[in-house]
Amino acid sequence: MAKSLTDVRRKIDALDARLVQLMSARARLAQQAWQAKGNSAAYKPEREAQVLRRVRDLNKGPLPGASLSRLFTEIMSACRALEDQLAVAYLGPAGTFSQEAVVKHFGSATAAQPKATIDEVFRAVENGVAGYGVVPVENSTEGAVGRTLDLLLSTPARICGEVMLPVHQCLMSAARRRADIRTVYSHTQSLAQCQQWLSRHLPEVERIAVVSNAEAARRASKDSKSAAIAGRAAATLYKLKLLARNIEDDPRNTTRFAVIGTEDVSPSGRDKTSLILSTRNVPGAVHELLTPLARHGVSMTRLESRPARTGLWEYVFYVDIEGHQQESRVARALTALARKASFMKVLGSYPATH
Repeated sequence: MAKSLTDVRRKIDALDARLVQLMSARARLAQQAWQAKGNSAAYKPEREAQVLRRVRDLNKGPLPGASLSRLFTEIMSACRALEDQLAVAYLGPAGTFSQEAVVKHFGSATAAQPKATIDEVFRAVENGVAGYGVVPVENSTEGAVGRTLDLLLSTPARICGEVMLPVHQCLMSAARRRADIRTVYSHTQSLAQCQQWLSRHLPEVERIAVVSNAEAARRASKDSKSAAIAGRAAATLYKLKLLARNIEDDPRNTTRFAVIGTEDVSPSGRDKTSLILSTRNVPGAVHELLTPLARHGVSMTRLESRPARTGLWEYVFYVDIEGHQQESRVARALTALARKASFMKVLGSYPATH
């Protein structure tokens, strides 16, 4: 057995040496590709999406596809950092789910910039302070994030990617027992996502909404009779004990984030397009507005209405469709939509998540 283990370890060491050589070779090729592009932006959403899809298609196990995706995201992140230190703004402070979304999408070799509000994330991108921003769009339990939708209506920035992040909420505190807790801090949406658990396990505890889960963890770290609901990263950052894990009411709880930037994204082969529409407030207007999608064989994956803020009972519709705006069938559908809509704005085309 000892000889067998020694042989296996020798083979692992040889493979590790080979992996180092291959990763160095890949990094040199990434630098050459950047130079061939004229030292333009190192981050190309469509290319990175193609790489990750190919990796998943090639995978025969035993590593899960998600694990390989994380590994290759970090490899691309490290290679990208050799060329260009990418700055990405997100809703901070550090320790939020927004920061997790940044790392999941861009990798950890990224200059992540925490911002106090979603408005500041948009401004950082619009003013060129950050190359990209990551903002929450909707949650599978609590629905759309209204402020993000409002800002998408007015911003010159474009959506150039999306991140689907499974959200697992944890109860954390400086206290040793739940019985010692008198107050729970968290973001409004996180409190809502955990309301059934809180009603069962902490029915008498006061719930206080704060601007972010990381801020909740910071407050809990200062008061041994309080707790926070946040992700595990916040517990590590603020040195809090995890008193309960995965307390979200829906185990499938997921938040969708949009990646915003200032450049259009080329087709990746499997894409999505987001747009905003409005029409006259008359019977059947919405049905008539959306008929070009069916006529041209374009699938709609999301429809969200929101008050337009321009007049009483006027609404805008946030629509996601399958395909890239450069594809002929999508282009024809968008042309027909523009003729029917009283207002239309294409927010961007970008790689669809798997």
